[in-house]
Amino acid sequence: MPVHAIEDIAPIELKDIILESEVEKVQETPKIQDIEIPHEKTFKEKVHEILEGEVERTDIPYHLLADKLTVHTQKGPIESLHLWGSILPQVGLSMGHNAPTTVDYSEGHLNVGIDGKFRGGKEDFRLMFNFNPVHNRTFWQNLPADLYIATNRIPHHRVMFGNSRPPIGVEGGQSPYTLPFVNRSQISRTYGTVRKFGIRVQGNYDLVDYDFGGYSSDTYFKKFFPGVEFTGWVNLKPLGKTNGKYGNLKLGGGINGGQYGSGEFFVAGAYAGYEYKRFFANFEWAQADGSNGVAGYTNKQTSGFYSTIGYKITPKLQILARYDQFDPDRNVGHNMRREYTAGINYFIKGQGLKLILNYIFCQNQGREDSHRFMVGTQILL
Repeated sequence: MPVHAIEDIAPIELKDIILESEVEKVQETPKIQDIEIPHEKTFKEKVHEILEGEVERTDIPYHLLADKLTVHTQKGPIESLHLWGSILPQVGLSMGHNAPTTVDYSEGHLNVGIDGKFRGGKEDFRLMFNFNPVHNRTFWQNLPADLYIATNRIPHHRVMFGNSRPPIGVEGGQSPYTLPFVNRSQISRTYGTVRKFGIRVQGNYDLVDYDFGGYSSDTYFKKFFPGVEFTGWVNLKPLGKTNGKYGNLKLGGGINGGQYGSGEFFVAGAYAGYEYKRFFANFEWAQADGSNGVAGYTNKQTSGFYSTIGYKITPKLQILARYDQFDPDRNVGHNMRREYTAGINYFIKGQGLKLILNYIFCQNQGREDSHRFMVGTQILL
């Protein structure tokens, strides 16, 4: 076999050398026509994505953007954070026989909150703030709403510490995002619907649930600990073992009492409510020898009751009616206030997005009767 001389071998030019990685790079480079450009969803498509699917339960809040506004962490003490907001824009039309017709607008509840869970899932917290203006409180007094930390380590129990809404009556302690009407009943908005700072214990079993707490009698951070206040409520659930076969019956009662400065107050109440499939009815009564509700402490002796019935014609359409009576001072005669309310709720996406229409006839002894129409939209993000 002949041996070739080195000069017989053709020289290799550097420009002719192609590295293997360069070959792969050339081969893997896609053509312009093969590149898939991500589809940018239109506003209509984004709205449809949020609204798709049905929300059957309307007895609990539902947040439209819960998945998109929840952050899960891999390290640290906090496991997840959920940022949310709510607004209930409403327009009211008021009419009286001898009074001019007035139209007013309100933001309703304008809230922003953060719900957090600590790692392990046994503890959680809420930071919730009010941004709707109120004429009798400063911005900073009205800003803090729910500010608490809670533990669920004890079976069937939840222990909370901080600022929260105590159960001064069933509707008085109910979430504003599940109310059947735009306005609460007269006893609820007089005695309840106010947050207090303290510690509370909630228990929940098949046949009974309860809520006991000790609080500062201050409201909206106006004074530093003007007195001690106690709130306790117990509900019996006779049908709690039937898994809803015969509906849900709740019979409850409770008290709220304490001291504000040199004044004392005491409120007692009772409740009965029944739900079966698309129907519900309830009755609540309360009487007070002084109270410490949303308007602050008063020594007036008051009392009242309301009764509501409601029925869902379809899973989305609900009709309601309420009779509501309140005596603002039992020591003064001929001053009874009565409200007759009819309402329609249309649940587009549960409580996350609903339309509200209320008609209220106000029949007041000692003052002129009036009519009021209210139209609102609730949006929970």
